[in-house]
Amino acid sequence: MLMGTGSDVGKSLIAAGLCRLFSERGLAVRPFKPQNMSNNAAVTVDGGEIGRAQALQARAARVQPTVHMNPILLKPETTTGAQVIVQGKRAVTASAREFFRTRGQYMPAVLDSFRKLTREADLVIVEGAGSPAEVNLRQGDLANMGFAEAAGVPVVLIGDIHRGGVIASLVGTQTILPEDDAGRIKGFLINNFHGDPDLFSEGVTFTEARTGWACLGIVPHFAEARLLPAEDAVALEKAAASGGGNFHIAVPRLPRIANFDDLDPLKLEPGVTLEIVQPGKPMPRNIDLVIIPGSKSTIGDLAALRAQGWDIDIAAHHRQGGAVLGVCGGYQMLGRMIHDPQGLEGPAGSSAGLGLLDVETTLLPDKTLTRVTARHAASGLDVTGYEIHLGTTQGPDGARPFTFIDTAPDGACSSDGRVMGTYIHGLFAGDDFRRHFLSRLGAETGTLAFEQTVETTLDKLAHHLARHLDIERLLGLASPVKL
Repeated sequence: MLMGTGSDVGKSLIAAGLCRLFSERGLAVRPFKPQNMSNNAAVTVDGGEIGRAQALQARAARVQPTVHMNPILLKPETTTGAQVIVQGKRAVTASAREFFRTRGQYMPAVLDSFRKLTREADLVIVEGAGSPAEVNLRQGDLANMGFAEAAGVPVVLIGDIHRGGVIASLVGTQTILPEDDAGRIKGFLINNFHGDPDLFSEGVTFTEARTGWACLGIVPHFAEARLLPAEDAVALEKAAASGGGNFHIAVPRLPRIANFDDLDPLKLEPGVTLEIVQPGKPMPRNIDLVIIPGSKSTIGDLAALRAQGWDIDIAAHHRQGGAVLGVCGGYQMLGRMIHDPQGLEGPAGSSAGLGLLDVETTLLPDKTLTRVTARHAASGLDVTGYEIHLGTTQGPDGARPFTFIDTAPDGACSSDGRVMGTYIHGLFAGDDFRRHFLSRLGAETGTLAFEQTVETTLDKLAHHLARHLDIERLLGLASPVKL
């Protein structure tokens, strides 16, 4: 099990690299994260949803993602509450206080999923969440030492040296952990090193002496990680404009933005500059396309978009001849009204949309979770992706669908073709469709092969870890499952 001295220290990336490395050795590898918190979700082959980081790790392991790779997924809907997904399906919406009070009840489901993976795998690589040093959260813990104790799993601790204070974070973690928990940690590794690793040799010696843990390696910064999908919105908080192309795309960073890896292929297109517009900033001028992304709380994020004044900016952009695309929740926002008769996102009622598409959405409790292959209505090109949403959308502009899924229409387009909406996530990963869509709007496109880029990057990541970690020692720490 890989744990970290804090959030965003590289656990997900290293887990993905190890999944690919050991799968290349012929092992049947499975990723596992007992509990995750993310609105960036993936639809699994068995019809549920998990964190996209585990879906990427499954891809690295060359297997299809299943709900058992992330049995507890928390999807924040407000600042204090989240939807609790258990083995791929929504169980309840709970406040943070309610979840922490009752989370122990989910341990049987966590262990059930873990057992299922171990029966089909030679090696399971488990990823923790946050830090095990959050001792105030230890009772009832599912994500870190609580799971490690219940499953009898040995732990490797990851520290990020680029943040500074890595020695203190490693030694400090041991210092405040209960003795039994500290004893589960069998080694540590240093991630994200810049410069000459030999200069840290005294730091390694000191940390090993103070903790009794073995150093399993120092991993230099892996710059090509930017080519892989980011896991959570932490990455978006630091995002600015990416790319240097003449075709400019602006994306408002909504508070509950979801499935924003839809944007990853666009960021890598050489003819595109994509800007994540941060709260407090206006939409930039002279942009070609606004994309309103998915949202875990459509009505709440629509209110936030208005509070930022982005609705005025988007309307002005449209009046000046610019294009607008809404994906999933963003599509719902583009319509005239959003109805929530059962109070699924807050008090029951209706909210006015942006009015750029003549459609209305009604939120319903049954969630659509499905992988799809569709046909783009305008070009006839295939589009592959997935749907993950509440509600249905209908109206006159739906007579001009964005795609057809089999024979069923999906999405809508305005009469002038400049405003488009779709429920399909992941559509820009397809090279032919992405190039057609961008070039029709005036962008110059290159030869980016997005899916192959992801595969090549995972291979390079595996080789990077193989060069800088003591892989045999690391593998030797793995222990037989005794559940």
